[in-house]
Amino acid sequence: MIKTAITEMFGIEYPIICGAMMWLCKPEFCAAISNAGGMGNVTAANYETEEAFRSAIQQTRKLTDKPFMVGVTILPSVRITAEHYKMYLRVCAEEQVAGVEVSGAPVDKACGMEFIEMLKKAGVRLFHKVGSVRHAVHAEKAGYDGIYAAGIEEGGHPLNDDVTSMVLTPRIVEEVKLPVVTVGGMVNGKTMAAAMMLGAQGVMMATRFMATKECMIHNNIKEELKKRQEYETALICKSIHLQARALRNRNVDAVLEVEARGGGFEEILPLITGDRISKAWETGDVDLAPMMVGQSVGLVHDIPTVKELLARTVREAVDQVRAVSAKINA
Repeated sequence: MIKTAITEMFGIEYPIICGAMMWLCKPEFCAAISNAGGMGNVTAANYETEEAFRSAIQQTRKLTDKPFMVGVTILPSVRITAEHYKMYLRVCAEEQVAGVEVSGAPVDKACGMEFIEMLKKAGVRLFHKVGSVRHAVHAEKAGYDGIYAAGIEEGGHPLNDDVTSMVLTPRIVEEVKLPVVTVGGMVNGKTMAAAMMLGAQGVMMATRFMATKECMIHNNIKEELKKRQEYETALICKSIHLQARALRNRNVDAVLEVEARGGGFEEILPLITGDRISKAWETGDVDLAPMMVGQSVGLVHDIPTVKELLARTVREAVDQVRAVSAKINA
């Protein structure tokens, strides 16, 4: 129904990509999205050893014969080291995955140009998630294959330039020749149609994928996402230069309180550990950890299957474009 540079590049049905999500983007969920016509994601930082990471890629291949992305986030971490990032990229090249989503520091600066060359030689498509035009331009010069334009609306770690998707997408489209995928605020057919009108070749969703039947989080969390509104997120960890958008809850309020009185990394860290987040997903405790979701949570109203979500999103996007065209012709 919609053919773009992204569907052509990867040979997928829908130009909808799942963003990296800690503890959630594992083989079963990744395969469900890819099998439904989108682009699933295996998030590298879920795995601390080469054996476990490689096994996850191979397990995903057993569950789907469709392409999928691997998410590699290169940010300061107490658990994942610089050597982990190099290992993730090397394994991706050796396993010849379809594509790699890089967030945070660019590969050429964090690991070296040889890793970009290694990935390109293996036929792996390399995308960088950026929040500014300058970073998109750098990625193009370094040899990346595409750009994820991540607006401030997104969950996770938006760049502290604080530029919205509505402005960032067309600005990056103006400045680079690479295909651009809109990230942040993407949740349904209306937002997808808007991104396409801005010049995007596809969209990335994460918050919306959390509220699907296949996502492996406690149903309490999914129901909480349905209840929440677009204004119920907050930007945390700005004081330690690790800006993140998370759902407002007791944990997030505690982080904000520490920051407001000038508390440092040592006080914040125990509140945002990966172990807390993993436990929250498992137990359904909505106040235990920072749940990294975007402002698009206000448009999450149900919990469909992944297949239902993807088909509906594209159908709605097409209907929206046709409706606007009809008004122009009137």
